[in-house]
Order: sequence, then structure tokens, then C-alpha cells
Amino acid sequence: MFDVGLLELLLVGVVALLVVGPERLPKLARTAGMWLGRGRRFINSVKDDIDREMKADELRQILEKQKQSNPLHEIVDDTKKTFDQIKSDTEAAVNVSDKPKTSDAKHE
Repeated sequence: MFDVGLLELLLVGVVALLVVGPERLPKLARTAGMWLGRGRRFINSVKDDIDREMKADELRQILEKQKQSNPLHEIVDDTKKTFDQIKSDTEAAVNVSDKPKTSDAKHE
């Protein structure tokens, strides 16, 4: 992220040693390290959340495309209609064959 070399780190260390003093420098370094660690964890957490949301959105788009391009629902609906038509034709044929028998029984 930052282009910091060894010379710059050494310069920052010498300035911190002069300003803070040798007694408080280790505590200051631990505190700074702690805050840097928290900041990095927070940034990584935000990146992970964004990545998860992007993947979820991509998955939703893929599922939507599959839903639109997959004619399986149409095939199932057509099959249901065909079976309903066969059922109604069969029931009509059974009803027609039953009616003449009952009418023949009335004439006898």
C-alpha cells in the first residue's frame, strides 16, 4: 500500500526514540501494533463481506439466467396438460360407453 523502505522505517524509529524516550517506546510500539492489527482485521472483514455479497449477486444472476433458459417448467406444464386431456378423453369414453348400456336396459 505504502512504499516504505528500510531507511524510512529506521528514520521513524530514531525520531520516535527521541520524541517518546526509551522508557515508553516499547509500550508505544505495542499499542501502535495493536491498532494496526485491528485496522487490518477490519479492512479484511469489509473486503470479505464485499466479496461474499458480490458472489451472492453473481449466483443470483446465474440462477435467474438458468431459470429463464431452462424449459423444464414448460415441459412439466405441457405434460400435465397432456395427461389432463387423456384423462378427460378417457372419462368421456367411459361415460359414452356406459350410457348406451343403461339406455339398452330401459328398452328391455
